[in-house]
Amino acid sequence: PLPPFGIDRLEPQWTGGDLFVRIASDDPMTVAHAQRMLLKDARSFTQPHWIQPGFRRAAGTTQQGSSMRNLFGQVDGTVNPTQDAEFERLVWSRDGWVAGGTSMVVRRIHMDLDKWDRLDRSGREQSIGRTLESGAPLTGTHEYDAPDFSATHPNGFPVIPEFAHIRRARGSGGVPQILRQPYNYEDGPHAGSVSNAGLIFVSYQVNPVAQFVPMQRRLDELDLLNEWTTPIGSAVCAIPPGCA
Repeated sequence: PLPPFGIDRLEPQWTGGDLFVRIASDDPMTVAHAQRMLLKDARSFTQPHWIQPGFRRAAGTTQQGSSMRNLFGQVDGTVNPTQDAEFERLVWSRDGWVAGGTSMVVRRIHMDLDKWDRLDRSGREQSIGRTLESGAPLTGTHEYDAPDFSATHPNGFPVIPEFAHIRRARGSGGVPQILRQPYNYEDGPHAGSVSNAGLIFVSYQVNPVAQFVPMQRRLDELDLLNEWTTPIGSAVCAIPPGCA
């Protein structure tokens, strides 16, 4: 397990486990059938602890190369290692029994959409550090523009606030340390709210202690997004190398 964080409100039904299986498809019928076949074949030696369905935009509904949006309406997953050497260094393990594989962190993050609805557009953009329209950093024009964390307004305040999510996630190095692949979830309305929704955050990295934990500690300390998000599930998995 990851070390405890102050923002965590982990619930046992979404936390831990022994064996992880990820099923993905553009077609929910395929996912449902594959899930049933795998669970049926595995029931002699194990039983489900949690199942977390997630979704992204349907294939073909977004422009090629653009990131998905989360249920806050913000682009999500923009910054990832892209160059081969960077990807190799940050994602693929080189030592031990998992050499050639990687590790995966899964976090179920509840999003208070009702409270977020009451925040104005400027507040939403400041909390993330990106514009709603294009996902560009507040110092840029396009989604993939590099944010300028040193830029200031005439009054001396940073254009991208100290508490902005993208500043806290990047840290002083300013470069990504994990490969992110988020999914949305929506479990429908419940008492007192019209939605029970959030993000299934998935990241891949060589070493979760060295790469994920420092980032999460920075977010734990000063991310304004914590006002509207609460981690309620957490798991860490070792992913062995694939086979031919």
